[in-house]
Amino acid sequence: MPSNTTASSGHKSGKKKGRRARLVVIVLVLAIVGGIGFGAYWSISTVRASFPQTKGTIKLDGLSGPVDVKRDGNGIPQIYADSDADLFMAQGYVQAQDRFWEMDVRRHMTSGRLSEMFGKGQVKTDEFLRTLGWHRVAKKEYDSKLSPETKKYLQAYAKGVNAYLAGKDGKDISVEYAALGFTNDYKPQKWTPVDSVAWLKAMAWDLRGNMEDEIDRSLMTSRLGPSQIKDLYPEYPFKRNKPVVREGAFDSVTKEYDAKGTATGSQTGTGGTPGTGSATGTGGATGTGGTGGAAGSGLAGGAQAPGGLQSQLSGVSDALDEVPAILGPSGNGIGSNSWVVSGEHTITGKPLLANDPHLAPRLPSVWYQMGLHCRSVSDKCGYDVSGYTFSGMPGVVIGHNKDIAWGMTNLGADVTDLYLEKFTGDGYQYDGKVLPFTSRVETIKVAGGKEKKITVRETNNGPLISDRNDELVKVGKKAHVDTAAPDRGDGYGVALRWTALTPGKSMDAVFELNKAENFTQFRKAAASFEVPSQNLIYADTKGHIGYQAPGRIPTRGKGDGSLPAPGWDPAYRWTGYIPQDALPYEYDPKRGYIVTANQAVIDDSDKAKYPYKLTSDWGYGARSQRIDDLIQSKIKNGGKVSTEDMRLMQMDNSSEIAKLLVPKLLKIDVKDKYVREAQKLLEGWDYTQDADSAAAAYFNSVWRNILKLAFGNKLPKELRVKGQCLNVEPAGNTGPADEGKKVRECGQRDADSAQPDGGDRYYEVVRKILDDETNDWWKAPATRTDKATKNRDQLFKRALEDARWDLTAKLGKDADTWSWGRLHRLQLKNQTLGTEGPGWLQYVLNRGPWNLGGGEAAVNATGWNAAGGYGVIWVPSMRMVVNLKDFDKSKWINLTGASGHAYNAHYTDQTDKWAKGELLPWAYTDKVVEKGTSDKLVLRP
Repeated sequence: MPSNTTASSGHKSGKKKGRRARLVVIVLVLAIVGGIGFGAYWSISTVRASFPQTKGTIKLDGLSGPVDVKRDGNGIPQIYADSDADLFMAQGYVQAQDRFWEMDVRRHMTSGRLSEMFGKGQVKTDEFLRTLGWHRVAKKEYDSKLSPETKKYLQAYAKGVNAYLAGKDGKDISVEYAALGFTNDYKPQKWTPVDSVAWLKAMAWDLRGNMEDEIDRSLMTSRLGPSQIKDLYPEYPFKRNKPVVREGAFDSVTKEYDAKGTATGSQTGTGGTPGTGSATGTGGATGTGGTGGAAGSGLAGGAQAPGGLQSQLSGVSDALDEVPAILGPSGNGIGSNSWVVSGEHTITGKPLLANDPHLAPRLPSVWYQMGLHCRSVSDKCGYDVSGYTFSGMPGVVIGHNKDIAWGMTNLGADVTDLYLEKFTGDGYQYDGKVLPFTSRVETIKVAGGKEKKITVRETNNGPLISDRNDELVKVGKKAHVDTAAPDRGDGYGVALRWTALTPGKSMDAVFELNKAENFTQFRKAAASFEVPSQNLIYADTKGHIGYQAPGRIPTRGKGDGSLPAPGWDPAYRWTGYIPQDALPYEYDPKRGYIVTANQAVIDDSDKAKYPYKLTSDWGYGARSQRIDDLIQSKIKNGGKVSTEDMRLMQMDNSSEIAKLLVPKLLKIDVKDKYVREAQKLLEGWDYTQDADSAAAAYFNSVWRNILKLAFGNKLPKELRVKGQCLNVEPAGNTGPADEGKKVRECGQRDADSAQPDGGDRYYEVVRKILDDETNDWWKAPATRTDKATKNRDQLFKRALEDARWDLTAKLGKDADTWSWGRLHRLQLKNQTLGTEGPGWLQYVLNRGPWNLGGGEAAVNATGWNAAGGYGVIWVPSMRMVVNLKDFDKSKWINLTGASGHAYNAHYTDQTDKWAKGELLPWAYTDKVVEKGTSDKLVLRP
C-alpha cells in the first residue's frame, strides 16, 4: 500500500509549463461538464488525481530495498535497484503510474474481454479473439515453457502493478475510468503474469506475415485470372534491391548457415533437404508471391475461387477488420528500418545503430522509454539496460546494455496458413476419415447487458475462424478446388494455423537479450525469440556488427502458403520448422554495414543454395535500397558516418516511384491550362516529399489516380474501399450473352487496408509494365466525363487531370499554394475511447493534426493507403541512433510521450520534435542520468 509522501509531488517543470497545464485542465473540465449534460461536475483536482507522484517517497510492500526512480525533463524514468525482483517490481509500478489505462485495455483485448469494459459493441471482436485464444496460449506458455527466472520477473512486475492499484478507485488511476464510470461500473482487476505474456500475442498478430496477401490473392480470383494475379505479385527484384544477408551460404552437409560461406559443400546443395518438406512441391512459386504454385494450394490451377470460398474468405477478411490492431492494420506498410554501420566507416571508430519501427500511430505511443539499472551488476542483480519497453511487460524490447545494442524490423516470414475444412456431421474430413472437432465453450460478459456463450471449434490445423462470421454459416454453390476435393456439401470451413498459437518461450528471449554480452549470447537469445519473427540487428562496444533471422518458421509438404490449402489432405500439413542453425545471419560483413527494412532476407530464388522458404511476400526493397544507397554515398572515397548522418537518413523523404514516373508524366501533352499549371509543378522537382512541397502533393495524387484507373477499379469489391461504388460487369461472365451487362458494386474493405495500397509492391508492378505502352492494365473504361483509355499515356493524362481536380477540391484552385503536409496529416487517437467514445470525449483525449512529409515506402515512412486517402496510417513509431563509442551520446525520440494521462505535461511532449525529425539526448551512465534528472522518487520497503 502506498504511504503518504515525505516530500511534495512534482508534476511540472517550470512556471510556463505549469500555467499551460492548468489552462488545459480547465478546458478539459469545461468540455466534460458541457458534454455530459447531466449536471455532473469534475473539479480540476479530480482530473489531476490520476497524475503520477514523481517526487518524494512511497512505501511499497514487497520490496527488499530502496529503489530510485529518476525522471528527466520529458518524464522518462530510469530505475535503480539492488535486486532483479526489486527492479522489475518497480518497472511494473512506474509503468502503471503512467500507462495503466493502456495496459488494461490491451489485456482485455488480448483475452477477448473488451465487452466487460465497453459493452455489447465489442462482442463480435471478443468472439473472434476468444476463438484465437491468445490468453489461453499465453497461460500455457507461462505454465510450461518459460524459465523459472522469467516467471520470477513476471511475478515481480505484476506485484509492482498491483501495488500501484491497491486502494485506488478508477478515477484515481486515469481520467478515462472516470468517463467510463458514467455508463459502466467497471473496476480494474489485479494484474497477472499471464497478462504480460499475452501482449506478445498481440504483437505477433500484427506482425503475422502474409495472411492478408493469402486472402487477397484468393479473393482476386473472382475477377482476375492467374496471369493477372501474377502481374500484381511480381517476383522480388533481387538484382536491383539487395537482400539483408549477402555473405555466407547454407551448408548442405551440416544443414547450417555459415556466415562466412567457407564451409564444405555450401554451394552444392540440391534442395529437398531431408526432414524439411519445403524444398519441393512449391509449384515453382519461389519469390513470385504465390503465382506459380496454385496447383499446390487446393484451388483448381489457382484460376478461380468464386461462390462459397469467395464468400467465406470475404467474411474472414471482415472479421479481421474487427480485431483492434494495436500496432496497426495488417498489410504492406507494417515494417521498420534498421541499419548498423561498423566503426570502419564512422566518425567515432565504433559502430552506429539506427532503428525506427513503422507502426500505426497510437496515443499513447506503443513504446515506453525506460532504463533498468542494477546499482551493481551481479548474480543478484544482472541488468543495466536502457531502451524501449512495452507498457504491461517487463524488460526492454529494443535498446542497449553496457556491451551491445540491438534493433528489430519485421522479417515478414510466412507463419500463417489458412486451411479449407470439409465438414461431415459433427466432425471434419482428414486423410479419408472423419475426425471430431476439439471444442470449448467461452462465456463473454457484457457491461450493461447479458452474457453470451459461444462454442469455439478447432481442427487439427487450428481454430475455425470462419465460425465467427454469420456470412460464413453457408457458402455459395461453387468453390473451385481440384478434382480430388471432397464434395462441397454445405461449404468448407476456414481454419487458421499460426505459429503463435503453439506455446513458446519468446518472453525468455527478452531477458536474454537484455543481458547478452556478445554475438554468441545474442544469437542464443534470438533462438528463443520464436514469435513474432523479427530481423534482429546487432552491434557491440568491441566494434562488431551482426544480424540474425530468428523465429519459428514452418516447413511445408505440398503447397507454398500463398493460397488456402486443403485441410483434408495430409500432404499439405506442416512438416516441422526451419532449424535455428539454418536461419541466415551475418557477422562483420566485408562491406561494413547491414541494412534491414523488410526486404528479402536472402536470395532464395535458387533452392540449390538455400532450400528453405521463408516467404514469397517480402517487402520489395524500395526503402532498404534507398538506405543502402545513402550509406554508400556517404562512405565512398573514405567518407565517415556520424550520428547526425544517421538521423538525416531516417528523415529521407525521397520518392522512388516519383523518380520512375515523373519523366514519363512530363512528356504527356496537356492542353487544359489548369492541368498544365499543376503538371509544371513536377518540372525540376527533386522527388523529395517535404511537408511544404506542392509538387509532392500533386505527384502523390497523380500516383493515386494511376493506381485507381489501372488496377483499383478492376479489383473485386471485397478489396475496394468500403462505400466506393462502380458499375461493372458481373463476376463470372461466361460469354457474349453477358457482354455489356453492368451491375452496381460497392467496395467492402476498410480504407486503411484496401487495395491497391500504393506500397512498393505496386512500384514493382508498374515498373514491369511501364514500357509496354499498350498493356491491358493501361486500359480503362469510359465514364460519363472521360473517354476510355487504350494505352499508358492516355491513362497518365487522365490521372493528371483527375489529380488536378481532386486537389482543387481539397486544397484550392491555386496550385502554388498546395502542400503535401495539408493532405498528409497525422491524427493521434487515444486508445478505444478516443475512437469509440462520444465526440466530446474524443475531442479532449485526441491530439492533432500534424502536417507531415515523407510517404509510403519512403525511408521516412509516414505511410498512407492510396486506395483509401492521403491521411497518415503508418509512422516511425520511435527513432533511435545508438552510439557504441559513448552511449551517452546516443539519441532517441518517441512518437508521443511517457505519459498516458491526457492532460499531463508528458502526454505528447515529444510529438512536435518527432514531427520535425529531431532526437532527444539519451542518458545512460549514472552521472549523466543524475545530471539530467528533474524529478526523483524513492520507493521503499
